Amino acid sequence: MEEIKKRADSLFEKTNLDKKKEEITSIEKEATDPSFWKDNKKATEKMKELSTLQKELGEIEKLKLLIKEGKDKEAEDLLNELEILLYLSKPFDKGDAILSIHSGQGGVEAMDWTQMLFRMYTRYFEKKGFSFEIIEQTPGEEAGFKSITITVSGSYAYGMLKGEAGTHRLVRQSPFNADKLRQTSFALVEVLPDIDEEGKLEIREDDLEWEFYRASSHGGQNVQKVSSAVRLKHKPTGIIVTAQSERYQGKNREYAFKLLKGKLWNLQEEERRKNELELKGEYKTPGWGNQIRSYVLHPYHMVKDLRTGYETSNTESVLDGNLQMFIDEELRKL
Repeated sequence: MEEIKKRADSLFEKTNLDKKKEEITSIEKEATDPSFWKDNKKATEKMKELSTLQKELGEIEKLKLLIKEGKDKEAEDLLNELEILLYLSKPFDKGDAILSIHSGQGGVEAMDWTQMLFRMYTRYFEKKGFSFEIIEQTPGEEAGFKSITITVSGSYAYGMLKGEAGTHRLVRQSPFNADKLRQTSFALVEVLPDIDEEGKLEIREDDLEWEFYRASSHGGQNVQKVSSAVRLKHKPTGIIVTAQSERYQGKNREYAFKLLKGKLWNLQEEERRKNELELKGEYKTPGWGNQIRSYVLHPYHMVKDLRTGYETSNTESVLDGNLQMFIDEELRKL
């Protein structure tokens, strides 16, 4: 218990409880002003921030009580969770995320693997209390997805998911082959911050090229008559994004712009990281060459993170969304 108390004292000091209490008081005071609610979007964001701060403060008070009552195990479990949040102090860590999964080498196998990863992440979101919405999906011809993009909403969604970006490798007996041959498939996970704040990125309207077309994934005559799907190109960088999950063009425009902002921020951040890590001689090109995790289902069972070395033989549990230990290990390393 003495060791837990030491760690807890360090946590309380780093968390700056007085500042959090001041922030809570400030937002509560703002919310009493009738003009606060005139800007609904800003008010919603503020109330979301208030909810996160109150939850953090509540968890800290709970930890203090567990230590006072001598409940070592419960106190240590909660302390471990709260310590992880200390690593999430970078821009956008507290906010929402945009997650994309793209199938790679392996044909129908890779598309099925993309769907397995989609299921794994959505199960993880359920466990964390995150909500998600599909922005874009391209189904595979026989099974799974060629690609799928979703928005993920919840406290620290981006911070928790950002370390999942990279190539995920699957080794298994093929369910699509009569001989059940051993097959290796790849899928690329991309994680971007959901940037809502004005002024964080300057995007000129002249640099944007909008195109509207008929959505093809929904089916149904009503959708096909309307050009609701959106393709958006950022001319200076050549980045192209699409959104067609919604029936209404306005919503798809909003999703496409959101996706573009995330990609542009990621481009800037990658350049910054490249310069920083090149000085240390540690830079790795992002994308398909950056394999982060291996999932082996045959001839043995093992999920291993290639960055931290963390591994488990309980593959079923991981594919069912129990990812937190992998995420925690990666956050400690960042």
